[in-house]
Amino acid sequence: MVELMQGPGGNGSSVHAYGRAAKSRISRARDSISAAIGCKPGELMFTSGGTESNNTALIGAATAQRKKGRSHIVTSAAEHHAVLHTCEWLRDEENFELTILPVDEYGSVDPNQVADALRPDTALVSIMHGNNEVGTLQRIGDIGEAVQAIGAVFHVDAVQTLGLIRYELSRMPVDLMSFSAHKIGGPQGVGALYIAAGTPFEPLIHGGSQERKRRAGTENVAGIAGFAAALDICVNEREKKQPYLDKLRKKWVELLQAGIGSELIVINGHPDPTFQLPHIVNVSFLGLQTESMLMNLDMAGIAAASGSACTSGSLEKSHVLKAMNLSPERLDSAVRFSFGLGNTLEELEDAARAVVAIADRIRNKG
Repeated sequence: MVELMQGPGGNGSSVHAYGRAAKSRISRARDSISAAIGCKPGELMFTSGGTESNNTALIGAATAQRKKGRSHIVTSAAEHHAVLHTCEWLRDEENFELTILPVDEYGSVDPNQVADALRPDTALVSIMHGNNEVGTLQRIGDIGEAVQAIGAVFHVDAVQTLGLIRYELSRMPVDLMSFSAHKIGGPQGVGALYIAAGTPFEPLIHGGSQERKRRAGTENVAGIAGFAAALDICVNEREKKQPYLDKLRKKWVELLQAGIGSELIVINGHPDPTFQLPHIVNVSFLGLQTESMLMNLDMAGIAAASGSACTSGSLEKSHVLKAMNLSPERLDSAVRFSFGLGNTLEELEDAARAVVAIADRIRNKG
């Protein structure tokens, strides 16, 4: 990325040498990323990130499907707001019918409920793979088979799972899948959307012929190159990354339970590791308030959140935890922690001591 940003700024759509060099960089990145997720290079479209990928997938597929007489959308109550709000916009402004499915206490979507919600006029179903707030993994294989069987389009928000889950998209019942570079240690402001060949789709951004006429605008060459480099690192380190993050997650929970008391700590999410991302832990500190914990954690140099980073600047309670029908005590005391390969066990031990001290201080003040 530094090399590209310091060198001549070539536009990939230009025919001169600098433009050809930029186009070559984009093509190399597209080949690398598509190989890593098991799809054809032509099925990968670069975007500005997960939110644009989600919006483009939903609006693009819904618009195309309506031309075939399909105007019904299905999603879940625990989706990221980039999906939920877009679905609600399609309902309110574009007159699509919308079914929002519930999730259980672990944040899981029942594939049978998805199948029951499908109709002859269902255009699109959008279910995320890994939840960004509690880490619950959904059964997208079972869901996708039911969706595709009736001719609807299946979109999956995979922003949280890229680099952790091995994808072979050519063999999966998925039509559209959203990705973001910064979730895997890449640059902010770049992402991708997988669009399976033959998927009904209308462009969201018009103007030029970039990205096979699916997204107009000059490509972010440096960002795209950085995205490919980050994913290459993730793929090469995946075999050690998963068990290491599993170890961090388990250790973090043990440290908090030992220091605060297991009766005062509740883990929100799926109890089965098979359906749980290893790098996300959502913890309810019973008897304490989320806002007090977050303020004190920040002062101690610990970065945590009450929900999605896109909404944690507000004091609104997490819509995901609400959808899980958690008790008010758990809902009002939930804090989301996440880990990466840059974290060490020593850092976790230091952070846990700080969290325990903060919890004790707040509790004693009360």
